[in-house]
Amino acid sequence: MTATLLPGQVEKYPLSIRILHWVRAVLILGLIAAGWYMTGRAEDDPTAGVFYPNHKQFGVLAWLLALVHITLRWRYRAVLPHAPAALKSWEKWLSHALHRLIIALTLLTPLLGYAMSSSIPDGDGVPFFLVSHIPEILPKSDDAFAVFQALHRYAAYLLLACIALHVCGAAKHRMQDRNGETDVLPRML
Repeated sequence: MTATLLPGQVEKYPLSIRILHWVRAVLILGLIAAGWYMTGRAEDDPTAGVFYPNHKQFGVLAWLLALVHITLRWRYRAVLPHAPAALKSWEKWLSHALHRLIIALTLLTPLLGYAMSSSIPDGDGVPFFLVSHIPEILPKSDDAFAVFQALHRYAAYLLLACIALHVCGAAKHRMQDRNGETDVLPRML
């Protein structure tokens, strides 16, 4: 059941989804930036002792927030805004596919990071704030670590590319399209 909108009124996402969207955006971009920074340092760099455990625990948080996001989208599925009618069919399809891919990658990338940390033979585990360490369920293996490390990196790059497309699409509809009929940004503000 959707409410009738007055002229000039914008159909918005529920407040909880809007807040979660922006928190996750900051968190994920921060994790990617931290990942680039920490992997570009020498192994004996003292900042590694700060960045690696925090990257891991905030990665776990990103994964948990992705689960919350999926739950909220399912809970509010009847009242979520539909794609603007003025969008072309290929734009609707691309937007839908890109959103699904972003959701999948926000679940997959942290899991690959966990697998990487869990499989490293001399690793120090995966901390999570007040919990000392999350149990490691994978066997220790240099080969498995190398595979998970590459997959985690590529998933993060793909996620960043998807986020860039998402932002470019929102900016295009905001600034280039006529009459604001396809402006989707106000729905998330």
